[in-house]
Amino acid sequence: MDIEHLYQIYSESSGICTDSRNITPGSIFFALKGEKFDGNRYAEEAVAKGCSCVVVDDDSLKGMNKHILVKNSLDTLQKLANYHRRKLKIPMIAISGSNGKTTTKELIFYVLKKKFRVLATQGNLNNHIGVPLTILSLKNEEIGIIEMGANHKGEIKNLCKIAEPEFGIITNIGLAHLEGFGSPEGVIRGKMELYDFIKKNNGKVFFNSDNKLLSRLVMEKEVDAVSYGSDRESICKGIIADKSRFLKIELEFRDKMKTLIHTNLVGSYNLENIIAAAAIGRYFGVPVENIRNAIENYTPSNNRSQYIQTEKNRIVLDAYNANPNSMTSSILNFISLDEKDEKLFILGDMLELGKYSIQEHEKIIKLLRENEIKNVFLIGSEFSQVSKNSPFNGFSNTEELVDYIRLNPIKDHLILIKGSRGIKLEKVLEVL
Repeated sequence: MDIEHLYQIYSESSGICTDSRNITPGSIFFALKGEKFDGNRYAEEAVAKGCSCVVVDDDSLKGMNKHILVKNSLDTLQKLANYHRRKLKIPMIAISGSNGKTTTKELIFYVLKKKFRVLATQGNLNNHIGVPLTILSLKNEEIGIIEMGANHKGEIKNLCKIAEPEFGIITNIGLAHLEGFGSPEGVIRGKMELYDFIKKNNGKVFFNSDNKLLSRLVMEKEVDAVSYGSDRESICKGIIADKSRFLKIELEFRDKMKTLIHTNLVGSYNLENIIAAAAIGRYFGVPVENIRNAIENYTPSNNRSQYIQTEKNRIVLDAYNANPNSMTSSILNFISLDEKDEKLFILGDMLELGKYSIQEHEKIIKLLRENEIKNVFLIGSEFSQVSKNSPFNGFSNTEELVDYIRLNPIKDHLILIKGSRGIKLEKVLEVL
């Protein structure tokens, strides 16, 4: 079946499903394959639950009721999404980066929806499956915001071919997913795939002029760009007015308008995320007062830059992900907080660093030592390899730490919880 015919079926459907456990009646089920599952096995169940049809790539299912046989279900999903994207004819903003891309995406969404009908990537649907699903969920929106994650070369290039963004933003480029990219240089080349697509298609990028690497790459690529940051040409710049608990940010726009924003975000590293959202909002004509209101009403969730008050302690939870750059920023920001409560650092392994893992975990140990930090719990096998001669408490996993705290309760502390998602540090909240 060609994509045009499939698109007609999609247009008359209630949407797309890829999980037979969550079927929407009248939807199209795409039988996708993974390392541990084969969606073809659930195609008949999807039909029984009310799908209008199922797209499969198993030859043994040929000719079955409501089954559409294709060569590759995932490839068909991506082609359908691209076909739909071209029908939409709306601005598409792609966002990537080593740190802060999800928070920045959410802030951009909150700002732009003050003026437009906007849809943004939900949760972590930022890969080769999530991006087409996001695009296919666009209906009557005026702007789409697509988050693009990547852990190997060529991934962002392929996502751009599906989403065809006119606008792009890379929040920053750091030491993330080194195992997949191979080296810091590989990370840069991978992220630059977004700039390459934008330039080739005469689009525009937004970039932080205070980030020397991004500034250099924008100049080298000769891509049409709008800057935010402290340089004279920037559409928006900002400073931290107060960071004692939640950030207070003073923004100034190119037209000299200023505003003070009381955010629900913790961590000075969120300054650039806020400025980025404000700059993009201003570029698209969102009034300054609405930008302020949008950012002030954004509350972080999903273990990202969350401030949590329990009966025993106060907690800064930032354990959705971690790499050397974000870990260092979190630690330094936490050190700088002027608080009366004793501070405790609960730090989990930084994953997907490959051959760089040992040296990067050693750098974190060195950073803690240099700042004379004493009260530290380190969790995971990577930290265990480099912390044997350190004064810090080490645990092989989060469960061990939870058991320890049950026997040695912690009270009246300000606690930073930071680590990669795979370490599942959020579990420690139950005993804090």
